[in-house]
Amino acid sequence: MRPGRGTRFEKVDQMAGMTALSRAAVVRGLAVALLAVTLAPASGLAAGPPLRVGMELAYPPFEMTDTQGRPAGVSVRLAEALGGHLGREVVIENITFDGLIPALKTRKIDCIISSMTATPERARSIAFSEPYLKTGLAILAAADANVASIDDLDQPGRTIAVKKGTTAHQFAAREIRRGRVLVLDRETAAVMDVVQQKADAFLYDPLSIYQHHQRHPDTTQALLKPFREETWAVGLRRGDDELLRDINAFLDAFRRDGGFARLAEEFFAEEKAYFEARGIPFLF
Repeated sequence: MRPGRGTRFEKVDQMAGMTALSRAAVVRGLAVALLAVTLAPASGLAAGPPLRVGMELAYPPFEMTDTQGRPAGVSVRLAEALGGHLGREVVIENITFDGLIPALKTRKIDCIISSMTATPERARSIAFSEPYLKTGLAILAAADANVASIDDLDQPGRTIAVKKGTTAHQFAAREIRRGRVLVLDRETAAVMDVVQQKADAFLYDPLSIYQHHQRHPDTTQALLKPFREETWAVGLRRGDDELLRDINAFLDAFRRDGGFARLAEEFFAEEKAYFEARGIPFLF
């Protein structure tokens, strides 16, 4: 997603579904604490220096802030569980998405958990953990654009909106030869260009496309089956082999313990049911 972040949900929608936050925060806190106890090493918590995790808190429900401005979302929960496994306090560093890899390479952060697609281009610069989520690129098309596939967009007169720095941006720059690629800084701006028929389509991850179509059902159509498959992974510096081994061990334990399944049910119950009913792969 973030199309790779590539592939996301904009911050403007972060507060949706937060009315029960006070009750949910208690439940989430207990769940994170229990998971930390389950996965923490025998030496206990705070056994090492803080783990500085970089993410852009502008892609709900994966990376966002709650009503008190605190980091929240799926990636935050994943980072907290990782900290429990490693016995290290977690410090979330809110960094713009295109600044995450530079921050990692200059040692301002220890790893990236920010809906980042593990691409060959990025892998030439940093290391990646084993994948923890499957996603891809899908299409949000204008309702009357007569679009059935990505091939319908690579035509003269077509305009394809993408978010800057995402894998959708990279794909369009490399593969779209005859259509016009419109590069925008914000996801919401790309969506509104489709809604207002300034663009024929917006390329992004299937989950985000689904959500945007639900908000604009009369003016958009969602082609949710990915035309390009991708995976998300944790980004690390090359040479941090011990941390890489520890993160891979955590991801395996978290999956076997049902951690990803619980996150899917908590954050995406409706979407998961919708995708599975249509035979479309869903995330974890």
